[in-house]
Amino acid sequence: MSRNATALPSSPLRPLPRPNVLLLLACFAAAFSAAGCQKQQAAEKKLPVVVTTQTVALADYAPRTSLTGVIAARTLNNLSFRVGGRIAERLVDVGQHVDQGTVLARIDPQEQESDLRSAQADLDAAQAQLTQAAATYQRQKTLLSQGFTTRREFDTANQTLKVAQGSVDAAQSALANAKENLSYTELKAGAAGVITARQVEAGQVVQAAQTVFTIAEDGDRDAVFNVHETLVAQTPPSPAVTITLLSDPQVRAVGKVREISPAVDTRSGSIRVKVGIPGTPAGMPLGAAVIGTVSARSVKAILLPWQALTSTAGKPAVWIVDPSSKAVTPAPVEVLAFDSGIVVVDKGLQEGQSVVTAGGQLLSPGQTIEVAGASQ
Repeated sequence: MSRNATALPSSPLRPLPRPNVLLLLACFAAAFSAAGCQKQQAAEKKLPVVVTTQTVALADYAPRTSLTGVIAARTLNNLSFRVGGRIAERLVDVGQHVDQGTVLARIDPQEQESDLRSAQADLDAAQAQLTQAAATYQRQKTLLSQGFTTRREFDTANQTLKVAQGSVDAAQSALANAKENLSYTELKAGAAGVITARQVEAGQVVQAAQTVFTIAEDGDRDAVFNVHETLVAQTPPSPAVTITLLSDPQVRAVGKVREISPAVDTRSGSIRVKVGIPGTPAGMPLGAAVIGTVSARSVKAILLPWQALTSTAGKPAVWIVDPSSKAVTPAPVEVLAFDSGIVVVDKGLQEGQSVVTAGGQLLSPGQTIEVAGASQ
């Protein structure tokens, strides 16, 4: 080689700075990771959701209504004295059970005893006059037959006898009234029952016919409910009402509607309904809280588990399964009622459709499903 030949300059490759290398590797890693996530999401989207379904079919549904009421006596009597006076004794209290004829209270009998003595004295006097008049009449009768007296004297004796007899009758009646009034100073229970109210105390002066006690007579009881007037209109005539003790559901009975109040309570808009309970269980005392359950008229409706219900646009809906593609679509429905564990659907579904009953919370429109079990 000639010495005069020009030498080409050397240009060795220089390595990239270390920060740039790290940045490039990070970009590659992010790109691969994003691609992997998209593939994984696409694969997951294609996986069907396992659900359970039910075939839509109409069934008989009788709506049940339950209300709270209380046990009340069928017969309540207000007891009062027939005569006035000062209460000398009060022998019973509220909540006490009494038998027929039990003395409940007494009035101071001084006035009635005085009247009785006076009536007895009047009767004694009248009887003495009657005895004298009878003797005079007999004497005049004998004398008249012998011609020793006049007809006028005999008639006078006869009239005096009749007046005396009338006086005795009146005195006997007055004595009977006095005895009766004396007996009225004791207030007795006319029938066996429970004292539910007391309006007076010993020492108080009461008038005749003023209420002293209220007694709930023994016998069949009523369950009393305040029912909204719309429910009364929807209830079939003479329904059987199941009565359950609130504190012990094992104590129950079946009754019939015995009385419906003709007037509506203007404050609550309710109507008082009394349900007669024949052979009321001993475990249902007066005032006990009970639950009355009655079934209304039966209707045709679709019954679904409450888990089947979802919502779309803020309204109730269910998921409908396409039989060929197994894709789901939300269908708005009209709910007639919510009952124990079920939803009663009135409109929005047709018989034969397949409805998702479990697993619907994982679904979206167009999602494919896999049926784990179908309830026909």
